[in-house]
Amino acid sequence: MVCRLNSFLRLTPTLLLALFAIKVAPAIAQTATLQPGAAQNEQVKPGEQWVRLKFDQQQKPVALEVAIVRYVLPKYARQPAARVREYVDLVGAVHIGDRRYYDQLNRRFRTYNALLYELVAPEGTVVEKGRGTSNTHPLGAMQNGLKTMLDIEHQLEQIDYTRPNFVHADFSPDEFMKSMENRDEGFAQLYFRMIGQALAQQSQQSAQGESADLDILGALFSRDRPRKLKIALAKQFESLEEALASLSGPEGSTLITERNKRALEVLRQQQKLGKRRIGIFYGAGHLSDMHDRLVNDFGLKPISIEWLEAWDLRPK
Repeated sequence: MVCRLNSFLRLTPTLLLALFAIKVAPAIAQTATLQPGAAQNEQVKPGEQWVRLKFDQQQKPVALEVAIVRYVLPKYARQPAARVREYVDLVGAVHIGDRRYYDQLNRRFRTYNALLYELVAPEGTVVEKGRGTSNTHPLGAMQNGLKTMLDIEHQLEQIDYTRPNFVHADFSPDEFMKSMENRDEGFAQLYFRMIGQALAQQSQQSAQGESADLDILGALFSRDRPRKLKIALAKQFESLEEALASLSGPEGSTLITERNKRALEVLRQQQKLGKRRIGIFYGAGHLSDMHDRLVNDFGLKPISIEWLEAWDLRPK
């Protein structure tokens, strides 16, 4: 049940129609491009963007990057981010990425008093290091196949969830299903919303003379297939904010809104326990809503943004 539910939670309409069903959807939102020669810290304000495609001087994509944004109380807002001793970091996750990306995250996670993480699983579930996903389930088999094709790693295989500062901050499967029932939501409803958004996106791309299908098809037959596939898929992330909005609707959703509420309930609990350096490791598709809640409900201010390279798109 846990495996199937988490497989569904990370589907994206674009990738579903374009290639495979993989665990990425909640991980990508508000993607933008970093134009050649532009300074990174001049592009966006902290909290406005979570994933971006970076280009070199020749307009060629070189990396897919994910943001880490630091939030502090207003009284600390004028201090340099590195000197603040009480903060909350929103750490955007992509669920398949380069090993170096996960190595950087593992090192960073050791610095937090508490690291809150997403996983729809019963309380007390132990995420064994390197467990990966099962090939016995069709979605797991597809995702593992894609991981091999792209020459990248899966988050559950690389992140060390056994560290004592890791704190589960998500629903159990029963709670998730109960929330969907209370909201009169269903998997079929979300699935058809996803398909509708994907078809609308394809129509828009066709009108602009672009075709994600052709990009992916060309990448499949390229001699440099893993890198070309990564580039083709990275380009599609730009539209995933709309896809997630279509899943949630104006009243929010269990998928994003209710899970975020649970994560921030756990944040309050950890703060009451005296934890002062806290990270929240969630798919970047959750973080726009979390940003608003940290600002409006917790009275925090975003003061810095740091970018980690999740996918290296440079020629080897």
